[in-house]
Amino acid sequence: MVAFAIVPERTALVNVDMQNCFVHGSPISAPDGLIVLGRINRLAATCRAAGILVIHTSHVLRSDGSNMGVLSEIAPIVKQGMINKGSESAALHKGLDVDPRDILLEKPRFGAFHGTDLELILRSRGIDTIIVTGIATNVCCETTAREATVRDFRVFFLSDGTATFDIGDVSAAELQRATCATLALVFAQVLTVDEMIRKISGTARSAGALAEDSVRA
Repeated sequence: MVAFAIVPERTALVNVDMQNCFVHGSPISAPDGLIVLGRINRLAATCRAAGILVIHTSHVLRSDGSNMGVLSEIAPIVKQGMINKGSESAALHKGLDVDPRDILLEKPRFGAFHGTDLELILRSRGIDTIIVTGIATNVCCETTAREATVRDFRVFFLSDGTATFDIGDVSAAELQRATCATLALVFAQVLTVDEMIRKISGTARSAGALAEDSVRA
């Protein structure tokens, strides 16, 4: 398995679509949405303290639905306006901690790079590594991770910092496991939230020790 290094000033947390309709209370909500939200809040706090940029994406369409395109055929529930801009269902969940320093990014399709200026935001800050969290693991999170990798970003994908829902007779747990296995093979380093926090905290401690040594010298 690949083992990427963490350089805080060159890293961003891309937190995918923690919106009301995906977190809790709708037909497409992840059963573990609220649990994952708590983990993401804890990770985001660690990231901010370490100087890692935090970005929250939202999957939203125009308020009149005029850019639904083929999405309305693939996912009929979209036709009901569930992710139309301005709707309560498309809003970020009130339990998500959003800091004034964070960036809010709206995206019209599954991946966070398609049809957005995410790459420009990252490149202009010298960021070459992203951490992916959010919902749904095998849809918008996976698409974002793949998009990042093919653009030569290093990707950390968090196995318990993402969540999904059952599809037919395939359980959320099975989908989670299969997605993480595929990503770990060729697209990302897959870690848990606690492992990611330890990795970030260890980097911060090392940087602090080097600074102290420099002052003594």
